[in-house]
Amino acid sequence: MLKRQNPGTPEHSKDLAADGGALSMSQNDSRSFFNLSQLVLSAGQIKPSPALKHSKITYFEVEIVDVQSKKQICIVDKVPPASTLLDVKHKFHKACPQWYPSRVGLQLERNGPFLKDSVSIQSLAVSSIITLYFTDLGQQVGWTTFFLTEYTGPLLIYLLFYIRLSTIYDQVESRKNFRHPVVHLACFCHCLHYIRHLLETLFVHKFSEGHTPLKNMIKGCAFYWGFTSWIAYYINHPRYTPPSFGHKQVSYAALAFLMCEAGNHFINVALAHQTNSGNRTCFPSPTYNPFTWLFLLVSCPNYTYEAGSWISFTVMTQTLPVGIFAFLMVIQMSLWAQKKHKLYLKRFYPEVRRKAAMIPIIF
Repeated sequence: MLKRQNPGTPEHSKDLAADGGALSMSQNDSRSFFNLSQLVLSAGQIKPSPALKHSKITYFEVEIVDVQSKKQICIVDKVPPASTLLDVKHKFHKACPQWYPSRVGLQLERNGPFLKDSVSIQSLAVSSIITLYFTDLGQQVGWTTFFLTEYTGPLLIYLLFYIRLSTIYDQVESRKNFRHPVVHLACFCHCLHYIRHLLETLFVHKFSEGHTPLKNMIKGCAFYWGFTSWIAYYINHPRYTPPSFGHKQVSYAALAFLMCEAGNHFINVALAHQTNSGNRTCFPSPTYNPFTWLFLLVSCPNYTYEAGSWISFTVMTQTLPVGIFAFLMVIQMSLWAQKKHKLYLKRFYPEVRRKAAMIPIIF
């Protein structure tokens, strides 16, 4: 008969020891895995290393070539895409100090128009290299300087003739002859006209970017100053003959002159207000001010009022030099008005198509 083993026998003890050893090993493994898990959790979530981002900015090279000789003058390198043409002109000035930015004219094509300073370089780029043609515009002056110089001259010149300097008129003849009231009125109106222009240049008009060649200012000054000398010489001459129809002619013409001056001022203020407010999407509309109602008939009422001022001044003084000056001014302003009218037709066609440029029905 088989004997039942006693649990206390050595064999059974060996089996228990083996089982116990196996249990202790499994418990150690569990504890090791648990400790490793705790270590990982305490260290935080393992994050992959971030990928390096390389920000690639494309820089442009601007090659500046002389428009006549087609020779390369310089290369402006490392031009950011957000740069404007004015930035390129400043860098070009650093490379070539003899040409300051306002003197530099840049063209995309040899026979093309001059590019504006506000043009973005990126809008001109076809590749990373941009070729621009350079033209020396000559010595430049700002628009404010241009108009202040042009209008200050006639104001001072007229006053010199009005006081009848001994170097201009005979003093003995000047003292004998009585001055007609129209002479004093003409001086007041003439000075008022140019004082208005000077004040509007300083406080009303907002000139666009850019400059004008010095030769244009010289030509403008020669025209205005020369005609002012001719006009003032005749009106302030001791032998000046008053208008044919006397007081009525002078009064009505002076009233028309003052109305045209007021209308011109209010039109300029309305145009400046529209520019300052940034509302360029619609054509200027008349307001409660009756002087602005001329917007209903013409697209350039400021030229209409300016022409009316000089025509009225001609009737008031009844002198040939003023008549010739007024005739030339009407021709010049009609050309300016036609040019502006074409631009208005492109931008505000439905509102401008039935309007005249400067004079209703005629222009």
